[in-house]
Amino acid sequence: MKREDIRNIAIIAHVDHGKTTLVDELLKQSGVFRANQTVAERVMDSGDIERERGITILSKNTAVTYKDIKINIIDTPGHADFGGEVERVLKMVNGVILVVDAFEGSMPQTKFVLRKALELNLPVIVCINKIDRPEARPMEVIDEVLELLMDLDASDAQLDCPFVFASARDGYALRSLEDEPRDMTPLFETIINSIPAPEGDPEAGTQVLISTIDYNEYVGRIGVGKVDNGSIRVNQEMVMVNHHDPNQCKKVKISKLYEFDGLNKVDVTEAGIGSIVAISGIADIHIGDTLCSPEHPVPIPFQKISEPTIAMHFLVNDSPLAGKEGKYVTSRHLRDRLFRELNTDVSLRVEETETTECFKVSGRGELHLSVLIENMRREGYEFAVSKAEVLYRTDEKGHKLEPMERAYIDVDDEYSGNVIQKLGERKGELLNMSSNGSGSTRLEFLIPARGLIGYRGEFLTDTKGTGVLNTIFEGYGPYKGDIQYRKQGSLIAFEAGEAITYGLFNAQERGALFIGPGEKVYAGMVIGQNGKAEDIELNVCKTKKLTNTRSSSADEALKLTPPRILSLEQCLEFIDADELLEITPKSLRIRKKILDPTLRKRAAMNHK
Repeated sequence: MKREDIRNIAIIAHVDHGKTTLVDELLKQSGVFRANQTVAERVMDSGDIERERGITILSKNTAVTYKDIKINIIDTPGHADFGGEVERVLKMVNGVILVVDAFEGSMPQTKFVLRKALELNLPVIVCINKIDRPEARPMEVIDEVLELLMDLDASDAQLDCPFVFASARDGYALRSLEDEPRDMTPLFETIINSIPAPEGDPEAGTQVLISTIDYNEYVGRIGVGKVDNGSIRVNQEMVMVNHHDPNQCKKVKISKLYEFDGLNKVDVTEAGIGSIVAISGIADIHIGDTLCSPEHPVPIPFQKISEPTIAMHFLVNDSPLAGKEGKYVTSRHLRDRLFRELNTDVSLRVEETETTECFKVSGRGELHLSVLIENMRREGYEFAVSKAEVLYRTDEKGHKLEPMERAYIDVDDEYSGNVIQKLGERKGELLNMSSNGSGSTRLEFLIPARGLIGYRGEFLTDTKGTGVLNTIFEGYGPYKGDIQYRKQGSLIAFEAGEAITYGLFNAQERGALFIGPGEKVYAGMVIGQNGKAEDIELNVCKTKKLTNTRSSSADEALKLTPPRILSLEQCLEFIDADELLEITPKSLRIRKKILDPTLRKRAAMNHK
């Protein structure tokens, strides 16, 4: 049976092609907001970090009604680091809208998300967005998308997908470029006509596959999923089973049931096939679990979430300045917070180590882990993290394998030589190089994931901020050999105290400083980057010796170069294997793992 009054769609795209803005317009034009209501831009990006960086991190559910048909919309992330989110929400929908920028065209992440949709046999609507851009080239982009569909072995039905042209910012969609721009109606109509209604058997036993987990302080874990068969009611007795764990069979009871309406969750007593519902009251519900009627417990197959490729150690902060700025500083606080993150983030792994002070946290990429660090920092946590390292594997013959990334780079022609040289040093292999005729080059590399750690900042400097670097996980490949990351050493504080202008003035001749006068330092803290390859210890707390003779030039003001203030990402890129990043709600301090200089030198000798 088909349920004609519902459509379930996901909006997928490469990062920054306008998914979230498009959802804003669909919400506005379907009458979700009152006429006089002020609405924040990108209303679906609810997290602070999502708003500041303009990226979507967690997939979001919403629903609009058009001509009495309810359209459930899921806004998904575009970054490869959050690909785990995209993979699983596609299980809830019957079709996707692929948003492609009318200027940038098909990008690496476009390929990744589209491949996932085609593997699940989902029909596609292609929305060429940002056609109002002066340099837009919609007709060429159509060819690029069709080529991409052919590369991914799309079926004839999928190749025959409808194209819609839109400017999400200006709030209109067109069926053809000659049409008069009015509103989003052409997109609504295309959704209703091209996306099939959900099917299922209303008389069969209930089956609901949980695809997303929400978390709420008051009701705990909330499972979100689509009703595939049967119906689900409040107070219904059910059994929880899992496709990947045949032994799991647990009796549960539905205590609360919600459906989505606009941006709100609405209490309902019952939901039928095709409805996307949120269920609370089951404490240990996980992504991939299927809720079934006790008479017919059959789990729905569910693809495994991609494994993490990169790991960091999160440690209790033990520096001399520990505990002065953070609210949560103990190992128990750190442990509880990291394990709580697992409630909603499926791509994350947290493992305990030999000591209770340290936890190994693995994720999909540097961005994935830095967002977690930034969130914890804002919540008042104080801790330290080590340099990111990749997770190796071994094959049957015992050979070492490492995660490989495919990197797509768009740079102005004048910088391409520099980029090729730098990535070559980092064991990158140039696969393709093409010029687009307007003075820029597209490079395609296969490079070990560890070769990209710490490279993005350098890349932006080398290309004067104009380069675009996109990466996508390619799989595991043979180990490529050692890579030298940092050619410059650190400037290290020699003693604890407060940095003084006179001491900093003498230190700045040696390299770039990260601190200014008046900042607290301690022995073993990294205060700058040396111009040469070795580490140097400096005393920046040194005051000028006073004498009773005055010379004409001695009292002139000392001029300090402004310090280089590093962001969280820059700090994570800068730190070396023997360093830690101390993170508090107010400060980011880089330090050596071993603070005592004698012990540090001894450890370095033993290491060699």
